[in-house]
Amino acid sequence: MTVAATAADLDRVAARRRRDTALRTRVAPVVLMLVPALVLFTTFVILPMGEAGFYSLFKWNGYGSPQDFVGLRNFELLLRNRTFWSALTNTGLIILVSLAVQLPLALAMALLLAEKLRGRVAFRMVFFLPYILAEVATGLIWQFLYDGRYGAVALIWSWFGSGAEAPFVLADRDLAMAAVLLLVVWKYFGFHMMIYIAGLQNIPHEIVDAARIDGASSWQIVRRIKIPMLFPTIRLTVFFAVVGALQLFDMVMALTRGGPSNSTHSLVTYLYTFGQMRMEIGFGSAVGVVLFLICVTFSLVYRGTLMRGD
Repeated sequence: MTVAATAADLDRVAARRRRDTALRTRVAPVVLMLVPALVLFTTFVILPMGEAGFYSLFKWNGYGSPQDFVGLRNFELLLRNRTFWSALTNTGLIILVSLAVQLPLALAMALLLAEKLRGRVAFRMVFFLPYILAEVATGLIWQFLYDGRYGAVALIWSWFGSGAEAPFVLADRDLAMAAVLLLVVWKYFGFHMMIYIAGLQNIPHEIVDAARIDGASSWQIVRRIKIPMLFPTIRLTVFFAVVGALQLFDMVMALTRGGPSNSTHSLVTYLYTFGQMRMEIGFGSAVGVVLFLICVTFSLVYRGTLMRGD
């Protein structure tokens, strides 16, 4: 009895040692690969966020160390600034147009180009090309197209106008933001279209074939089968569209620089113009903190609710 118990104890000890050895063998490479990633993430993400929060409590122009502590004064000035609310409204408009126009358009084109149509590969490439084009280059190109003297607007106006001078779209407060929204839809809908095409290609053909055999029409297949099975992909593109709108910067700066009269600022261009360009680093840091809180709140709530099972 004692010998058997001793042997069992030895077997358990040996098994425990083997498990520990196997665990160390698996954990060691993971730790070695995680350390550089954690160092980079801490250096370029965590520390800058902490510094932005710290600087937002000071009135500081970026030279020397911050000395003039003002507490929440920068946030108070921010909330009283009409241009900030205009930038926030513009960002909301970009999100609304992205969700109401850009994504439905991308989904419709994906449903069309996912079928076996002649030339579908060429059409996919054409619609995806604007996304490949750099944001700054896109803004500069469309700035020329919107020109009321030499651009495409002037040419079209000469065809259909009554002889009057063509409008300068980017110089008109009532038209400039619409021009930005049109450019956003044109630039990014191809990206979402390709994501939808990839999602459609993952739908089993057997399900669609069975629906056709049962007599379902093409519209019924789209409405009852394809779109419901695309819900995880649609939720992903909604997330990308909202976060992308909150971060929109390069294209707006190249196209309008926030003008005319600060009417087309996004949150990030507002941060750059009223913070960095005016050497109000403390105020700009306050804008960055607000933008960070908006992004984090949306990401956590959206992923914790609508994307929980994806």
